[in-house]
Amino acid sequence: MTVATAAPLAVERLDGTATGHEQVLTCHDPATGLRAIVAIHDTRLGPALGGTRFYPYGSEAEALTDVLRLSEGMTHKAAAAGLALGGGKAVILGDPATAKTPELLAAYGRFVDSLAGQYFTAADVGTTAQDLDVVATATRYVVGHNGGSGDSGFSTAYGVFSAMRATAEHRWGGAGLRGRRVGVEGLGKVGARLVALLLEEGAEVIVADRSATALTDVLERHPQVTARHSVLDAPVDVYAPCALGATLTPASVDDLRATIVCGAANNQLLDPSVAPQLQVRGITWVPDYVANAGGLIQVAGEIWERTADQVRGDVAAIGETVRAILRRCDDSGRLPSQVADEIVAERLAAASSSVDTEEVGA
Repeated sequence: MTVATAAPLAVERLDGTATGHEQVLTCHDPATGLRAIVAIHDTRLGPALGGTRFYPYGSEAEALTDVLRLSEGMTHKAAAAGLALGGGKAVILGDPATAKTPELLAAYGRFVDSLAGQYFTAADVGTTAQDLDVVATATRYVVGHNGGSGDSGFSTAYGVFSAMRATAEHRWGGAGLRGRRVGVEGLGKVGARLVALLLEEGAEVIVADRSATALTDVLERHPQVTARHSVLDAPVDVYAPCALGATLTPASVDDLRATIVCGAANNQLLDPSVAPQLQVRGITWVPDYVANAGGLIQVAGEIWERTADQVRGDVAAIGETVRAILRRCDDSGRLPSQVADEIVAERLAAASSSVDTEEVGA
């Protein structure tokens, strides 16, 4: 791959110690209009990997808050999935509809390349595989572009499905999802594929989406599906949020009729107080960063040159992670989110111990 060369970028290192981040760097390139931030949260397990969000933030402070939160979430997602990866994220400030140019994307690639493999980037809101093709002209530390493993939507959906099936079997026995009613909220590239997997499993599916086009497309392909204005308060066994986050609030949980919540959306809880409220109501919530790690697992497979079959097996293993979490919950009475966080902490601590041992041996 030919790596683009150009004038040096203006990169500034910020202090991320207050938020527990290893590195936080900003990049301004007046020639292309690039304004970007990369946050590397934790690399004890391996190099950081996370997508690049291109978004018209109201201020650089708002963008910084977002990238710090998202990068920490990637540490949890990678550790829970058992990946030898750390957590990182990047944001580009600006409206992708008007500010995105090949020159800007190439400059961003040079910014990523300056980190020398400490951070691998992928797509996120506002960026596409085609954009990453341009980024890849300036760095090899990019995954998920057209020369890689392709669209990760199916892997994310399959991971959510594996997590949901494991939870259903834990609660209801061997029949799992067969004959159960599942409400899928959001019919994008993940939600629509989840619908197909659920129908193949023998579940009854109810759907909702704000987009009439997305709704019509799914109903045309799967006429046995029922559409509703909302599935959150529908008479379902499983609620699968696959669109916007924060749909689970103290008020909405009171209306929830499902027994299981498991979906692809990030940050499903409005705040941490909702998790114990779900438990009090007898609802099992699978933490989103556990259930939706399939896309990360797929693009991470590019780094280690995993085959498609190996990646599918790795994604299916999300189900085993969920089973281990739920068994610990049964034994301790703790929340799934508490147990998942504990597993993440154990894996990070084990990585720290390994590093310390190697340093002493050296």
